[in-house]
Amino acid sequence: MSAAETRPDLRSLALARSAAAAQAAGRATAGLTALDHATGRLLDVVERMDEATAHGSSLCPGWTRAHVITHLARNADALVNLLTWARTGIEHQMYASRADRDADIEEGAARHWRLLAEDLRAACERFTAAAARLTEDSWRAEVVGSRGRPIMAYDIPWMRLREVWVHLVDLDRDVGFGDIPDDHLKPLLDDAVVHFRGRADVPPMRLHVDLPDGSQRVWEVLSPVSGNPVSVRGQAASVLAWLTGRGDGMALAGELPDLPPWI
Repeated sequence: MSAAETRPDLRSLALARSAAAAQAAGRATAGLTALDHATGRLLDVVERMDEATAHGSSLCPGWTRAHVITHLARNADALVNLLTWARTGIEHQMYASRADRDADIEEGAARHWRLLAEDLRAACERFTAAAARLTEDSWRAEVVGSRGRPIMAYDIPWMRLREVWVHLVDLDRDVGFGDIPDDHLKPLLDDAVVHFRGRADVPPMRLHVDLPDGSQRVWEVLSPVSGNPVSVRGQAASVLAWLTGRGDGMALAGELPDLPPWI
């Protein structure tokens, strides 16, 4: 066999790389489109508050709505760090530390409602601008999240989408999991399962989910804990609410295991 015959087909490799980059960028773009809708809903809800409402209790134990709004702003900035890491190849951790993250939220939650709203809007705009700077190849980069797990850059918009929808519910302003668009539910369930997968404090589970289009999909939550997985079944919105600790699971079928707090 000649050297020419054993040499890699550089054109084929380039085409494969280009196709992979386009696929990554496509997933990111779909996430950003979904996120644009959710962010618009979030900003509208916050803009309709007033000082008393913003500092009233949220559905997050121990947090006011101002805490939730501040967390959403700082989460956007933390994910900008990951987008910057993906674009430049230079490490940018989400948060300096968990203590710093918590301190920023506590400090920010004391502000006037109008400052909270302006901060949130500006942080959302920074995220959008940072995402627009990534190339197709950049969306294929691997970074590391706050839990020390590797994350593909193209999943970052979906991470943000989960934060926005879950905490929109936490604001307790007439938005529930039933308001999440049908085409957002499947990727949000993907994200929730990844959040729990492989953790020793989560029992193995098999989730039989009825999707809005009438189809059913099964998700498996793998765990280092031994034993047969428990089976849980229900509508997509109800399963997502239960997984994220925002639903009691009464609408679900099966023996529901105890889940750790969603953080």
